[in-house]
Amino acid sequence: MSIGLPAHLREESVSRAFARTAITIAIVIVAIAIAGVLSIYAGDTTLALWPAVLALTPLLITVWFVRRYRTLFFSVAHIVIGGAAIYWFALTLMSQLAPLGNAGQYLLTLPKIALMVAGAAALTAVTAIVLCTIGLIVAEAAVALAAWQLLGTTMIDPNVLVSYLCVVALLLALRRSQRGVRLVQSSLHRAARDDELATLRYEIEATSAAVMHDTVLGHLAAIANAPFGAISPDLQRQISRDLEVLVGEEWLLQSASEGHGSGGSAWQSSEVLMAVAEARELGLEVQLTGDLTALSLLDARGGAALGPAVKQCLVNVLKHSGTMEAEVAIFASPAEVSVLVVDAGKGFEEAETGEDRLGLRQSVRRRIELISGTVQVWSTPGLGTSVMIRVPTASRKPSAPERGTQ
Repeated sequence: MSIGLPAHLREESVSRAFARTAITIAIVIVAIAIAGVLSIYAGDTTLALWPAVLALTPLLITVWFVRRYRTLFFSVAHIVIGGAAIYWFALTLMSQLAPLGNAGQYLLTLPKIALMVAGAAALTAVTAIVLCTIGLIVAEAAVALAAWQLLGTTMIDPNVLVSYLCVVALLLALRRSQRGVRLVQSSLHRAARDDELATLRYEIEATSAAVMHDTVLGHLAAIANAPFGAISPDLQRQISRDLEVLVGEEWLLQSASEGHGSGGSAWQSSEVLMAVAEARELGLEVQLTGDLTALSLLDARGGAALGPAVKQCLVNVLKHSGTMEAEVAIFASPAEVSVLVVDAGKGFEEAETGEDRLGLRQSVRRRIELISGTVQVWSTPGLGTSVMIRVPTASRKPSAPERGTQ
């Protein structure tokens, strides 16, 4: 559907289609006129009709140039040269066919319509109507001048006038439809923009909720669970670092680096390894296994989402599992990087998790879903919890794998 095109492209495409149609009609009409003259000559070879055929040749050439270039210069040249060609054509027919009869009148009508229709193949509807009107006037004036010189009378062809009115009506209808489509498309563009803004607003709200949980709410819970006395230096450092992130609004700029993936040894300073290091600073014993270099498959946005999600899983182990041990296993396929966080704690029923428990819901699930990732949770009371996080990889392939246990 042409309505699916932007307004300026639709207008251009419709204009080109109409111009091609008009030029094709003009060429066919001129060809019919030539064939008609040749047919009359074949019936009576004593008639000197070859100048009539020769007169239509420049008209045919100017039509081709209008088709090829579609500029105002060639359209005006077509009308000027075509008017002279029609005058020559009419002069020849009227001098050889006396009286003209129906066949002669029909042949005189054809080049006038061709001149007028080809003039309508302009760039805009307004210009096309103006050129079409000028073409009608020039064509009728050329025939009228020839008739006045040879017969002493002038003639007006109603068939050409009807054709002119049909062409102008079609041009006006096309112009009106294009204006209506522009109004419709402006509404569609506004709706698309509103939808894009709503999606962006949703992503910002989801990210802000996750960041708030990771920082303020997480630190408040850590302070509440800390023993009486001064806060530990490790927790102080984490609070200061997270406050800098909040104040500097760095979390809003994560998407700015999207597409600039890490390469080479960037996995050694990835967000996931930083999350593991912070959990160890809080006293959790974390066993890190698997293909550590798989983290280099992530782009900046994927790494920025995966790191805090893994950190929240480890914080949940500290706060809720009743154990101080966890394992983080990293592995990858060509399509995704997977991180499995496992603990052998007391477990829980996810369906029974309270609405105020936002860690798994906001910091993990919602954050990963924003980058088209998935999260699966397996937990059994008394047996522990496993959280599988899958994040799509960047476009490049991994470097040589380095497996080990850290």
